[in-house]
Amino acid sequence: MTKTHKMRDSEYEKSLSDIYAELVKWQYWIKQQGLRVMIVFEGRDAAGKGGTIKRLMEPLNPRGCNVVALPAPSDREKTQWYFQRYVTHFPAAGEIVVFDRSWYNRAGVERVMGFCSDTEYREFLRSCPEFERMLVRSGILLLKYWFSVSDEEQERRFQKRASNASKHWKLSPMDLESRSRWVEYSKAKDEMFFYTDIAEAPWYVVEADDKKRARLNCLSHILQAIAYEDIMPPPIQLNKRQKSGDYKRPAMETQTFVPEKY
Repeated sequence: MTKTHKMRDSEYEKSLSDIYAELVKWQYWIKQQGLRVMIVFEGRDAAGKGGTIKRLMEPLNPRGCNVVALPAPSDREKTQWYFQRYVTHFPAAGEIVVFDRSWYNRAGVERVMGFCSDTEYREFLRSCPEFERMLVRSGILLLKYWFSVSDEEQERRFQKRASNASKHWKLSPMDLESRSRWVEYSKAKDEMFFYTDIAEAPWYVVEADDKKRARLNCLSHILQAIAYEDIMPPPIQLNKRQKSGDYKRPAMETQTFVPEKY
């Protein structure tokens, strides 16, 4: 249930800072244990997936965690097994992979916009649960999050993006088309959940009308979903810096500096 009072910035920043500290410990544990973690983010356009992914990635070491946001498939990829282009991005031991949209494109935008046939869609609904069960049996820790936003809130965010030049890129033709197909997307989501909300890899719904709470709730759930221990190394003792000796820096006028406009 969405809370009526707005979260104070100070409360949000304090909670986010605490979560960041835990995420660092979480990643250390995943690397040390050789775990393979995969997190899928799906949901309505403008529901806040991107902002949550950004906060998830911010404190983590990018060498062991990356975001996968694939473009539309190429002509060659269209002839492959549907899941094939996603499999190449799966994690190895000690790695975390975050999918900013995933194979569930077939059950969402492809279904609603007619980019796949009914036969391809029905095959996806049959194959996807077995595909994910296979991943879980192989040892992959799979988390799936659906960001749910109300019609009114999504429209408010669309209007804000449309009026802000720095956010125009967030309104793709697909995003604009989705505004007129709210009910169709709702029906597609309901059917997708019916077939793919399985015990081995359940869907976790994030109430996302309040962006700040949605981020905190999702990130805290990720921490709870994969048990970890604090194995952070002790503080690093830095060696003394080398003395300059007879070294002299080049004259400032021999270098080209960025103008200090601010």
